[in-house]
Amino acid sequence: MANEFELQRELLSKRADLQARLNLLPYDGTPEIKENGEGKYLYIRKREAGRLTSTYVGAYTDELYNLLLRNASEAKAIRKEMRQIDRKLAELGYSADELSAQVVKNIDFARANMKANIYDQAVLEGVATSFPQTAEIIENGIVNGMTATDVQKILNLKHSWEFILDRDVVASKTDYYLLCHIARLVNEGFFMEGGRIRGVPVTIGGTSYVPPLPNEYDVKDKIAAIVTKDVDDIEKAIELCLYCMKTQIFLDGNKRASVIFANHYLISHGGGFIVIPEKEVPVFKRLLVKFYEGEDISSLMQFMKEKCWKTF
Repeated sequence: MANEFELQRELLSKRADLQARLNLLPYDGTPEIKENGEGKYLYIRKREAGRLTSTYVGAYTDELYNLLLRNASEAKAIRKEMRQIDRKLAELGYSADELSAQVVKNIDFARANMKANIYDQAVLEGVATSFPQTAEIIENGIVNGMTATDVQKILNLKHSWEFILDRDVVASKTDYYLLCHIARLVNEGFFMEGGRIRGVPVTIGGTSYVPPLPNEYDVKDKIAAIVTKDVDDIEKAIELCLYCMKTQIFLDGNKRASVIFANHYLISHGGGFIVIPEKEVPVFKRLLVKFYEGEDISSLMQFMKEKCWKTF
């Protein structure tokens, strides 16, 4: 099943690249030459929404005509390859469900706040960064005055958020395999297999709680149970986040992966997003330690609803 998920992701990524190439073609359609008393002119003919359209390009030249021919040939080859990918995805059982208007708005809302969200997550992880530094890393990939490790963490958060905001990913299930892929992105550059369930004991700083070794089947079942609970979507998202944090499923990056994983569920249901704001980090950490050490989830749940849930 994990291999199928990876294959789906590879195919979807390739299809997204092909779509980007198609969008970048300056002209998309069949070249058409029209003449009048003043000369020859080039048009692009294509079918849009069931109608055959003809769009003026410019006065005829051999160079422009050959460019239009090359574009038409390349567009045809790209669409053929995309159809092949769609057939392979269908064979794997993938279905690109139509996203609701609310979910599309939620994706835009999350994108508009991505820099701030990444900054807040970096602060939660103890990354020594300012908001301008975080924005510079997101935009340009480098910044002075920060360690290579902190820069890599921020870049990994960017890649992880971009991943869950992809429309095909939004339409996919919030399950164990998605969580593992997010963890791999979060840990990229630090561990060879950062998305593999941990097989060694770990401790958590600031608490006496020692998480037991996670069992893959138990983790899968628990995630599925949370997602199918008869409660509000925000409660499901928060419980997903806190369960994954407390279980410490991976060797590192658990808080980062947990927050992004929970956001995949919430965004895919048009419910906004959750992030622990910089000013709320000390209180969140105190409540999180109490939760680790056996306190009921309700206090932390209420805190996150009031302080960490952003809606639009």
